[in-house]
Amino acid sequence: MNIRSAYQTGGLEAEILGSSPHRLIKLLFDGAFAYIARARAHMAAGETQAKAEAITRAVDVISRGLRASLNLEKGGDLARSLDDLYEYIGLQLVKGHLQNDPVLLDEATELLHQIADAWEQIGKEVDPG
Repeated sequence: MNIRSAYQTGGLEAEILGSSPHRLIKLLFDGAFAYIARARAHMAAGETQAKAEAITRAVDVISRGLRASLNLEKGGDLARSLDDLYEYIGLQLVKGHLQNDPVLLDEATELLHQIADAWEQIGKEVDPG
């Protein structure tokens, strides 16, 4: 690990440790968006391996981060609907990768933006300051 990546990792760790649960979910959304954008750029450049790695990371953030954060018992129908939607988004990303179709990546991004925007609004209502 070089000095720059160590600094960036340390900065991210500090941000994570000092974050509220709401902020942590926002960081997951940000990460998913960044990986999808990278995948789209690699797709346009014909960089298959890099595209695959970016898609894999985006799907991991969605499945092991966003989906895993859902409380399906206490969250009721809303949590189950979000779980289904996250699963669909992950599948669209994989299909987009396999079919080399940026439209599917765009669809996944748009759906994630809708959820992230709602999450941001919840944060404003919970902590208006």
